[in-house]
Amino acid sequence: MDRGTVGSANRGRLQVGVRTEGPSEVVTPAGELDHHTAELLRAPLEEALDQGRARLVVDCSHLEFCDSTGLNVLLGARLRAEAAGGGVHLAGMLPVVARVFEITGAEAVFTVHDSVEAALAE
Repeated sequence: MDRGTVGSANRGRLQVGVRTEGPSEVVTPAGELDHHTAELLRAPLEEALDQGRARLVVDCSHLEFCDSTGLNVLLGARLRAEAAGGGVHLAGMLPVVARVFEITGAEAVFTVHDSVEAALAE
């Protein structure tokens, strides 16, 4: 089920698509994830968790930038998802975003997949 996109190019530099695929909630941020746009990602992640959807797949293939605020949004979602028996799976990270996770060591606490399809298949 596709629930559309939250956010607006006029409001910031991030748009977030959300859809349900089987037991997973697929969240697709597109653009730049930083302290100005982090709430646009936080809200649908929290909504999914509030609705009992604890397996989150974040399609990072359109994410062009992620700063520490964005990383903290994902880490917070991971903690909540794991507490609910699920997890956060990151898929399709572009090299510039993957580098942030590598430098901070955050890649070690997430399940990282080459593609959304691989994340959904797991």
